[in-house]
Amino acid sequence: MTKEFAGKVAIVTGSSGIGLGAALKLARDGGDVYLCGIDIESNQIAQRAGKGLKLSVSEVDIADEASVKRWIGTIAEKTGGIDILVNAAGIQSYGDIESTDSAHWDRVMNINLRGCFLTSHYVYPHMKKQGSGSIIHVASVQGHANQNNVLAYATSKGAQHAMTRAMAVDCAKDNVRVNSISPGSIRTPLLDFAAEQLVTPDKSKADLLLEFGANHPIGRIGEINETSELIAFLASERSAFCTGGDYLVDGGLTSLLSV
Repeated sequence: MTKEFAGKVAIVTGSSGIGLGAALKLARDGGDVYLCGIDIESNQIAQRAGKGLKLSVSEVDIADEASVKRWIGTIAEKTGGIDILVNAAGIQSYGDIESTDSAHWDRVMNINLRGCFLTSHYVYPHMKKQGSGSIIHVASVQGHANQNNVLAYATSKGAQHAMTRAMAVDCAKDNVRVNSISPGSIRTPLLDFAAEQLVTPDKSKADLLLEFGANHPIGRIGEINETSELIAFLASERSAFCTGGDYLVDGGLTSLLSV
């Protein structure tokens, strides 16, 4: 069977959850994949999961410009080019305009938004030089509509949507496509964290996860392989006429009016 990404070099940020799922999908389909994360344990798990594949895992702080520049430069020098960038690293956070202090705000923006900017900034010249490339930002349904108490997170995800559009317009002349995906509730460590914040004596994490799934018209939580398939499509030539779009993988969540 032909490996769709054979001969392609992919950079993925976020070594757990959606990022890890995307990295494994691209590597299993023949890609030479470079994955990064800041958490040592997650990186070790990712490296074990990718055993036997062309998957390299590095510890990189995507909010630190020097680290990002060095990591991407090393990859480009080794491989001679970069074909795919998946910006999946991110953090969930809670707080409204009153409870969110400047340190909280800056941390969310640094990881969720600055990280996307830095990786894209240093990858793009390599894609421009070769005249092709695909960049995918992992945003969120919370960039379209949001629950209570997610000011910084929702703002960062809405900004990723705007960044996707702006980059798509600027980069099209060099045959570099830029898209985003907006997941609903996906079975990831980040979703576990979200549920843990809402646990009460009467409602366990398991209860909350079932409730999250029931809120989606399709009636369940999404799986990582379902986001990975969409990312792989956008990374491939099958989506050659797609740029500047945001693609929902949300089980119908944003189509539902809860009134």
